[in-house]
Amino acid sequence: MTNNDSKAPMLDLFVFETNQMLEQLERLILDSEKSGGLEVAINEVFRIMHTLKGSAAMMMFNDISSLAHSLEDVFYYLREAKPQRVDYSELTDLVLNAVDFIKGEVIKVESGGNPDGDCSEVSGKNRGFLSALKETDPNLTDASEKSNNESENQLSIGVSNISEEQGKIRYEAAIYFDEDCGMENIRAFTLVHELSEFAEDIVHSPNDILENDNTSEVIRKEGFKIAFATQNSLEILQDFFCKTMFLKEFNMNVVEAASIKQTRNKTIVLDDPIPDESMNCTTKKVEQQTEGTQSFISVNVSKMDMLMDLVGELVIAEAMVTQNPELQGLRLDKFYKSARQLRKITSELQDTVMSIRMVPLSATFHKMNRIVRDMVRKLNKQAELEIIGEQTEVDKNIIESISDPLMHLIRNAVDHGIEPARERIAQGKPEVGKIRLEAKSAGGDVLIMIQDDGGGLNKEKILRKALERGLIETEEISLTDSQIYSFILQPGFSTNDTVTEFSGRGVGMDVVAKNIEKVGGTISVDSLEGGGTTISIRIPLTLAIIDGMNVKVGGSIYTIPIIAIKESFRLKEQNLIKDTDNNEMIMIRGECHPVLRLYERFQVQAAVKELKEGIMVMVEADGKGICLFVDSLLGQQQVVVKALPTYIKKRPGIAGCTLLGDGGVSLILDVAGLNS
Repeated sequence: MTNNDSKAPMLDLFVFETNQMLEQLERLILDSEKSGGLEVAINEVFRIMHTLKGSAAMMMFNDISSLAHSLEDVFYYLREAKPQRVDYSELTDLVLNAVDFIKGEVIKVESGGNPDGDCSEVSGKNRGFLSALKETDPNLTDASEKSNNESENQLSIGVSNISEEQGKIRYEAAIYFDEDCGMENIRAFTLVHELSEFAEDIVHSPNDILENDNTSEVIRKEGFKIAFATQNSLEILQDFFCKTMFLKEFNMNVVEAASIKQTRNKTIVLDDPIPDESMNCTTKKVEQQTEGTQSFISVNVSKMDMLMDLVGELVIAEAMVTQNPELQGLRLDKFYKSARQLRKITSELQDTVMSIRMVPLSATFHKMNRIVRDMVRKLNKQAELEIIGEQTEVDKNIIESISDPLMHLIRNAVDHGIEPARERIAQGKPEVGKIRLEAKSAGGDVLIMIQDDGGGLNKEKILRKALERGLIETEEISLTDSQIYSFILQPGFSTNDTVTEFSGRGVGMDVVAKNIEKVGGTISVDSLEGGGTTISIRIPLTLAIIDGMNVKVGGSIYTIPIIAIKESFRLKEQNLIKDTDNNEMIMIRGECHPVLRLYERFQVQAAVKELKEGIMVMVEADGKGICLFVDSLLGQQQVVVKALPTYIKKRPGIAGCTLLGDGGVSLILDVAGLNS
């Protein structure tokens, strides 16, 4: 085993926990800024920075550790000195800059590289901020500053250093981690590393925690025993141990003997716990916190994808068995009873696997707080983001695909939509603009809406631009508001007269639309001039398995996603009309919809060519309806979406394929592609 291989689990753990802490820190900072300042979050930020510093130092990522240390010093001073004059806006910028730097370094680690960024500039700003604070209140000296004078590489957590002249108390402790937390030996090493900063004469059992991975099992069963000497108070020690990640329980007591020999393989025997009321309360609190927690297990995403594929194959196999043509006409009551039970179990298994892949939108939504904050500062506007329905869940793969489109839409809402404060006041609007990001379940789909109370879209301006680009032939053409607003989704279409840092180049909205379509979603735009704009995105819960309607066209079978179907009907001859170019149209409830004969589109031999003898299936995408002419409907069925093989050229209107119960292949139609 290579050194890199042996470090891989540690790297995975570091990346996972660091990303969690950075996400928590960013949300904490932004929420605190909204509520008026960071005063209430000082202790929490200090704790996160301390943990980041220790874990990065353990991995020898010195720049990350040094940067976290510099911020930890700032928040230690804030906590201890409680200075009156603090520029919390500047402090927020410092923390967010540090978050951005560490995120960039973690991305390098994830991709197999080394975090080789230089943190000197960011750390220098932190130290400069701390120096300015101390000038306002020079009486309190930072303990970490003392430790820095002794050694540049020694890290401090803000407790007093051990003095040889002062008496020390020797303690023994037993630490038990949460079940299934994993890598107990690494967590124990981190604990020893951090404890060494304000304690000495440390011995522990097992003693070879870093070299021997088997010690994880020993710690899991018997706990981690540690003895040390320190002059610090019991309260400081309690606070230190209670902040240990994944701590389930700890017991600590004073050792009466004057010294403990540092012998190898020494087993530390705990006496009765210290009869200290505050310690009992703390321990009880830790136990109460862990009682209601769930047990989680981290699973590689690739394994989840493989499991989903296997469930998809099971769905296909079940259909092939129960719909086998050889069973047609046979009286098999017991077989069909068993088949129904199999279908029930398969459906439950499928739902369970899909639920495992479901991830709340909260993490993606809360990233938009940072976008709004940075944009309003750069554009000198005032706006706030309201998030609704953040616990709505969608498939993990879909979340990764919609993150960038959402980011672009939020940027557009601030840049295009929200007016400067002076204009809003002149129009009788509140000075601070509102942007609402909302998600909710809508049947088998998720509806995401981005709404602002800004200036809205100018229909006349959009029509003129569409005329210039040749999208329409005359401005007098009869178009609905929705159709007019949908022009902004066209490539190169921009209503901004000037190019800015954020917009005006005509790129972006067409990419947003394409990315949404890639995950089987649709996007629509609605606006009220002077009253704001609402962009609605409808996406499926998952891409792996969809509800589809199988239709027959000649000797071929096609699958139309149920989400795209508006209705199906037989044509009445009086509703059929033709335009000047002899294109077939159907008049339905006062609106004309074009007819697409699928046998002509895909060049297959048709069994039915007379429109009134077949079935019309009205489908809709991007606000545009079209009537598909098919021979007959075969019925609704859950189908597993399979990508087309690479050697088959993908044609517009085809989204993929699926296997049918009889072993045949059905092409899945892409309604948006048929409309183009």
